[in-house]
Amino acid sequence: MDSTDLAFAGIARQAELIRAGEVSPRELVELYLARIQRLDPQLNAFRIVLAEQALAEADRARERLDAGEEAPLLGVPVAVKDLVDVEGVSTMCGTGIDPGPAREDCAAVRRLREAGAVIIGKTHVPELGASPTTESATWGVTRNPWSFYRTAGGSSGGSAAAVAAGLVGAALGTDFAGSIRIPAACCGLFGLKPQRERIPTFHPDREYQTSGLEAFGPLTRTVYDSALFTDAITGIESRSPIPAPPPAPPLVKAAKTKPKKLRIAISFKPNIPGVHVSDTVRRPVHETAELLKSLGHETREHDPEYRSAIGAAYLGLSMGELPPTVEWLTHPERLERRTRTLWRMSKLMPGKLTDRALAAQPKLVARFLKLFDDFDALITPVLAKPPVEVGHWEGLGVFRGMIRQNAFIPFTPTLNFTGQPAASIPAGFDKEGVPQAVQLVGRPNDEATIISLAAQIEAERPWADRRPDMATADTKVVQVT
Repeated sequence: MDSTDLAFAGIARQAELIRAGEVSPRELVELYLARIQRLDPQLNAFRIVLAEQALAEADRARERLDAGEEAPLLGVPVAVKDLVDVEGVSTMCGTGIDPGPAREDCAAVRRLREAGAVIIGKTHVPELGASPTTESATWGVTRNPWSFYRTAGGSSGGSAAAVAAGLVGAALGTDFAGSIRIPAACCGLFGLKPQRERIPTFHPDREYQTSGLEAFGPLTRTVYDSALFTDAITGIESRSPIPAPPPAPPLVKAAKTKPKKLRIAISFKPNIPGVHVSDTVRRPVHETAELLKSLGHETREHDPEYRSAIGAAYLGLSMGELPPTVEWLTHPERLERRTRTLWRMSKLMPGKLTDRALAAQPKLVARFLKLFDDFDALITPVLAKPPVEVGHWEGLGVFRGMIRQNAFIPFTPTLNFTGQPAASIPAGFDKEGVPQAVQLVGRPNDEATIISLAAQIEAERPWADRRPDMATADTKVVQVT
């Protein structure tokens, strides 16, 4: 197997090779470290590479294997978004403010380690994750491996770029308004936002995060890899203030199970009135609907019941979480002007607005979920138009920039408010070679249907074998015994 094939093999296959003794954890880490050193100066995906620590963790994984231990990701390198805590490493959150080393892993990272994963580094985000593109004054621009002139998306843009370029097999992302699905769509990956709190979002140093809008999930090249990753770190975190969902069946089983005949709604209605949805992003949704029909599923256009109150309630919850987020930082005055303006705005918002949003949430969610009385799943675009060029909103004022950014992502934030699972599925490439995608939305607590249906689409319309040109140069042979 050559080095590029191994780098793009995916975490499930890499775990198999490690268990079989055909490649060692250290060899895999060394391969990725070499690729990061060679390719990341062009991409700017990693905020910090934990080379020595990752090699030491690889050696410990080898010892665990030799002792007969079994774990789903034992010895497999993964990356972690720089909004989540890794013990002993600063969580910069896309800012120029160093809060000092995290005193312990967040719950999701701890579970990754328990599953045997090797943390190879932390990936870039926009400042405080508050943008659908990964660009910041401190850390610069994260580039899309498919087109350096296009955004990699955000806010998990560094994670997406790293996986798409074969710098790591999988990465942990976070999703507050689409921050897993947006970069997955931009970079041609499968990105899963699980049910709220399926993967614990608890940070010991940041116990104020209680809005429930945020979800943790994987960015991978294949559906099965995301299923494996999610299963490995799913569970109840007793310290979390957000209730865990009911237990779910293993997603790896769902990924290997053909779905029953499903009723699938197709919608192009954005959750922001007046937003234009381009023909370029409509086309892959129509093509996916035709594919699903050919597979025996029933599809028809039907819009969810969006209410302007959902947008207002989402704003109330999200802005209510910004003041304590900023105040957690040691020098908030060093933030970018846009972030400081949003911070000042959020402090002026009455606390009653957040309380009203929480009180209205059950009723608003119930209205949205009426669609699932008649349908098993919903398919929409992920974005309103193709991935924008880097610097697309540069120079705009805070309010104009925020309006235009929200118009770029009008299909994703509602699913953070409702809390139900959703995923971005690759859907080919446009005439410029830029990835296309569709969003698949399931019933509450029904990741299994999303995974099963996505795996069926992947089998009929494979995407993982295609690789960015920049990621395939300088291939070497790796001995796989």
